[in-house]
Amino acid sequence: MITAITTFQLPQAITREEARRIFLSTAPKYLDAAGLFRKCYILSADGRTAGGVYLWHSRAEAEAMYTEDWRVFVREKYGTEPSVTYFDTPVVVDNLTHEILSDA
Repeated sequence: MITAITTFQLPQAITREEARRIFLSTAPKYLDAAGLFRKCYILSADGRTAGGVYLWHSRAEAEAMYTEDWRVFVREKYGTEPSVTYFDTPVVVDNLTHEILSDA
């Protein structure tokens, strides 16, 4: 499994409620994305940094999401350039399903 963390510095701070509205407007784009287990939208306490934490089945599936079209979408929606950082995720504790997942 792969965790991808996307972040972008916003041109101006937004409130939690503004972020919630924006995030809800983009959330359907990620439903049924191939290989995506979960996406968590994130917003810094000062409202200046936003992004997402994604858990993917594979790096290839993650990279298939973060195309130039995705970058254009983020630039147009938020007015800033996104960054993407990948992490290997060998184990996940899921308290909703009460499972410990491993990619081995």
